[in-house]
Amino acid sequence: MRRRVVVTGVGCVTPLGTTVPELWDNLLASKSGVGQISLFDASSFPTNIAAEVRDWSIADVGEDASVWQDRSRHTCFAAGAAKQAVEDSGVLGTVEPVKFGVYLGAGEGQQDFMRFSKMMTAAVAEGDLSLKAFVETGLEVLEPKAELEQEPNMPAGYLAGMFNAQGPNVNCLTACAASSQAVGEATEIIRRGEADVMLSGGAHSMIHQFGITGFNLLTALSERNDEPERASRPFDLNRDGFVIGEGASMLVLEEYEHAKARGAQIYGELLGYGTTADAFRITDTHPEGRGATSCINMALADAGKNIDEIDYINAHGTSTSVNDKVETLAIRQAFGDQADKIPVSSTKSMMGHLIAAAGATELIICLQALRHNKVPPTINYETPDPNCDLDYVPNSARDHHCKTVLSNSFGFGGQNITLIAGQV
Repeated sequence: MRRRVVVTGVGCVTPLGTTVPELWDNLLASKSGVGQISLFDASSFPTNIAAEVRDWSIADVGEDASVWQDRSRHTCFAAGAAKQAVEDSGVLGTVEPVKFGVYLGAGEGQQDFMRFSKMMTAAVAEGDLSLKAFVETGLEVLEPKAELEQEPNMPAGYLAGMFNAQGPNVNCLTACAASSQAVGEATEIIRRGEADVMLSGGAHSMIHQFGITGFNLLTALSERNDEPERASRPFDLNRDGFVIGEGASMLVLEEYEHAKARGAQIYGELLGYGTTADAFRITDTHPEGRGATSCINMALADAGKNIDEIDYINAHGTSTSVNDKVETLAIRQAFGDQADKIPVSSTKSMMGHLIAAAGATELIICLQALRHNKVPPTINYETPDPNCDLDYVPNSARDHHCKTVLSNSFGFGGQNITLIAGQV
C-alpha cells in the first residue's frame, strides 16, 4: 500500500504577493502584477512589459542580504519562499536529515548580458568573427561565481544547506511544467518510502534581454504595451500572447502519518499525478490535445477520482492562441459534458507566466481554494472565443465548495503535468 502525501507548509515570492496570504488576497481582489519592465531598458523591444517581483529583499525573511548579494535572482526567490514554507510547516527537528530531501523545478540563473556583449563586441571588432578574441575577452571579463550561479541545480543545493536536507536532491527543468513535475516526482519519492519530507517547488526569472528576445522571436509574448494590466487575457478572443513573470513557490510535502503524529497543520493531500509528452513539436502542443488529455486522465486514475469529483481546475491558461484553445479541448475530452459544470480559471491573467515556477504557484492557489472554498478569477475576460467555451470564472472571484481540485501545467517541448489535490 503506497504512503499518503500531504502538504504541511507553503511559501511564495511572486509579482502579486511575497507571502501566500498576500498573494491569495490580491487574487481574490482581481489585481494585476503586470507593469513596465524595470530590470533593464526594454524600450526598443517589441514587448516591454512583464510581471516583476518588486520591493522585496531576502532580508524580508530574516536572511542576511549581504550573504546572498552575488547569488542569482531566482535563487534568492527560492530561498525566500523556502524559508516561509519550512517555518510554516514546523517540520525542522522532527525528521532525520537523510529522510528530508529537495526536489525543484528551477530554471537557469540570470544571463550576464553586459559581459557577453563585451565578448561579442571584441569578437567582431575587426569585421570577421574572431573566436580567439571572444574567448580572450571572456577570460578577462567573466566572473566565475556569476557563471556558476547560472546553473539550474544551484537553488536546490542552497536549500539543502539551509535546512540540512541530506536526502534526495534533484532539479528538473521541463520548461513551464517544471515545478509541477518536481512536486509530482517528490510525491512519488515519499510514496515509495525514500524520504519522509520533501521541500518541493520552483523558481525562475527570465526577465532579461535574452529571455525577452527569445520569446519575442517565438511570437509568444503579448505586445499590449500600453495596457500592461490588461495584457494577459487567457481564453479571451483578443488575446495576443502571454506576459512573462518571475518568482518562486515552495511546498513542504510530508508523509501523512509523520505529519499526523506531530500534529502538523495540513493544507491538503496530493492525490493524483499525471505526466505525459505530446511527442509532436518542440514549441507547439498537439492540435488534438492528445498529451494534455492523457495527462488529465492519468492524474484522475492515480487519484482514484471520477470526473464528477473535481470541483475546480486551475488552467495552464497562458493567454496564447494555441494553448488556450487546445487546453479547452483537452478538458472537454477528459471530462465530457461534466466540463461545463467545473469552474476553470487562469491566475496567469493576474501574475503573468512564472515559467518554471508557475506550476507550484498554481498548486498553492489550488490549496487555498480548498481551504477557503473560493475560486480565483480569470481577469481581462471580455470577448468570448468560440473555441474556448468553458466557465472561466470571468473577472471576479467566486464562492465555490472545493473538496478536490486539479492543476494543469503544459510546457514547451510537449511536457504535460496534471496534479490533483484534495481535503484530508
